Amino acid sequence: MAEMVEQSEKNVVFGLDIGTRSVVGTVGYMEDEIFNVMAQCVEKHETRAMLDGQIHDIGKVGATIRHVKENLEQQTQIHLTDVCIAAAGRVLRTIKTNFEEEFTDNRELTQEEIYNLESKAVEKAYQEFLAQNQSDMKFYLVGYSVMHYYLDDYQIANLEGHNAGRVAIDLIATFLPDDCVDGLYKACERADLKVANMTLEPIAAMMVAIPPQFRMLNLALVDVGAGTSDICITDDGTITSYGMLPIAGDSITEIIAQHCLVDFNTADQIKIDASHMDQVKYVDIMGLEKTISAKEISKMIKPLVEKMSKMVTQQIKQLNGNKSVSAVFVVGGGGCVPGYTKALAKEMKIPEERVALRGEEVMKSIRFLNDDSTIERDSLMVTPLGICISFYEQSNNFVFVSFNGQQTKIYDNGKLAIVDAAMQADFPNEDLFPKRGEELRFTVNGQERMVRGEPGEAAVITLNGSPADIHTKIHANDIIEVTSSTVGKAGSSEINDIPEFKGTFNITVDGKSIDVPRTAEVNGEVQTGLYDIKSGDEIKILDYETAAQIAELLDIDLTEDMVITVNNEVAKGDTPVYENFKVEFKSGADAIMEYYANFPDADEVAIEQENEESSYEADADLDLEENEDGSVSISGGSTTTSSVRSAAPTRRVVTHDLHVIVNNEPIVLHGKSDYIFVDIFDVIDFDLSKPNGRSIVTTLNGGTPDYMQAIHEGDRIEVYWK
Repeated sequence: MAEMVEQSEKNVVFGLDIGTRSVVGTVGYMEDEIFNVMAQCVEKHETRAMLDGQIHDIGKVGATIRHVKENLEQQTQIHLTDVCIAAAGRVLRTIKTNFEEEFTDNRELTQEEIYNLESKAVEKAYQEFLAQNQSDMKFYLVGYSVMHYYLDDYQIANLEGHNAGRVAIDLIATFLPDDCVDGLYKACERADLKVANMTLEPIAAMMVAIPPQFRMLNLALVDVGAGTSDICITDDGTITSYGMLPIAGDSITEIIAQHCLVDFNTADQIKIDASHMDQVKYVDIMGLEKTISAKEISKMIKPLVEKMSKMVTQQIKQLNGNKSVSAVFVVGGGGCVPGYTKALAKEMKIPEERVALRGEEVMKSIRFLNDDSTIERDSLMVTPLGICISFYEQSNNFVFVSFNGQQTKIYDNGKLAIVDAAMQADFPNEDLFPKRGEELRFTVNGQERMVRGEPGEAAVITLNGSPADIHTKIHANDIIEVTSSTVGKAGSSEINDIPEFKGTFNITVDGKSIDVPRTAEVNGEVQTGLYDIKSGDEIKILDYETAAQIAELLDIDLTEDMVITVNNEVAKGDTPVYENFKVEFKSGADAIMEYYANFPDADEVAIEQENEESSYEADADLDLEENEDGSVSISGGSTTTSSVRSAAPTRRVVTHDLHVIVNNEPIVLHGKSDYIFVDIFDVIDFDLSKPNGRSIVTTLNGGTPDYMQAIHEGDRIEVYWK
């Protein structure tokens, strides 16, 4: 027997497809873009050591791997030490999530902010996944796909360049559990093998089933295995999302077993034979030899095949943003059953030729050097061969990097960047991006306002000692150092920064025109424009100044003997002064005398009252006579008239002007001692006879008045058609 040579000397790759039913081993090498298969071996598990792609008995699976390894070593005379493996698509965990963020400032969204949004969505998906599993296991992010972007609740294709608002994202993220990876590694170690490369089965299948020139298209790959149907979606040259359905070949086998009255293994063989034979012979459990046609089997399994195709189509569309793909490639033994690809095309609503079973016809870039006729070169061989070929891609593998001094294992999907390593190392996502300071929230005249905090400094990142950012690509054994981003200053603002506060209004003070700044009240207390607003403050910007505030502004000392008048009426220090009002400050006796100069003195008032009383007494002696025309004549005294004079004594009524604001304009009402709301229609330009709307809206100091309601100095009134 010839002496074995070492694997490293022959430069060959050893691949293992560790499946639920069997382990398939392949040894070969790449030459001139052709993969040369030197030897293959298939070994079935003696027991149920694996279930649904998950290793349950590491020792027994390790023993099966050792048998395959030794068989291949005998065929090739090569001592195998390094192996390439793949994690089953069915162990992947897919989470769909929605993440929303609101941008309060009106700026254009950048690609950096969109990437940040996606990272936060992936982080949310990861947290939701952990909550569902309630496990302390570690998981690897192996890929994610954005299904939809939304801007202010409207679906949009690309957020970049749009003005910021309420932004949301629908995203599917896929995770691989660490215990699955760990189990595969340990099973290989039991067979004295070191894992040189680990990929995912859907990716391995894609290496063979989908030629490189087609991977830019939006395609679906369906691996119909024994227990599950594994799905992956490709677009732009990479796999964007994964899915799994717990219905596949075994479900069909069980129907055949019940119909033909055979055990499970015999039914499985009938299913396989029917995929390429017109008539299938078998022996049932009664020992009777039977024959069944492929057409009968096809009719028998048709309801289940249609159900499978419908479920697969729904899953593909969900993973692909609720739309069909351009084509579907089917691999795996379960996909060989009659009618499956046609049913899938019908459900997908695409031409039948666009749903194809991939087998020997896609192995044109593969050369088989051995003549082993016991191994069928069909769709079952697609994944095992893909595992070997993926070794040469140098991606879709687990690699180690150093992140802040911590050795971190991470799945390299060909697009690996520093942000992915940070997530795998449990580095907080918010510490990568500049953090804004706390927002300042307050109200102005009852309306909520918010001032954003300032952005902090971005994280300081180096890759192998050189400056880098979160998008920098990384590779095996890279050294990454990240210093957390900082928090910016909290939002701040003065009263002066409020737009409504910046204006002034004009009044007349002692005959001079003066521009007066507006006043602000904060939580009921008057504050200057230099007041630093605090969170929760309730601010009112007033459209008046009090007389005392105006005096203080003009350095007028309000002494005890000073008389204040506002629009010629005696006022107090707290009397409000609105735009275009007239204010006078007079001090001493002169001011008092000036104010009362136009008032009649006591003697004049007494004489007037005496005359009025005399007139009343004379009128009391008059005789009233009814005339023929019905009028009344008054006789007696010195006057006779045909009109009736009031019997009550005449009283002197003191009138005054009233100053109000109507529709933001100062209005003066004259000639009355008291005024009611309806009086304003005598002085404003508002024609009630010509409607300019369905109804009249009236307000008095913000409330709804009665037309007979009294009005007072400084009242604010609105009147308009609605």
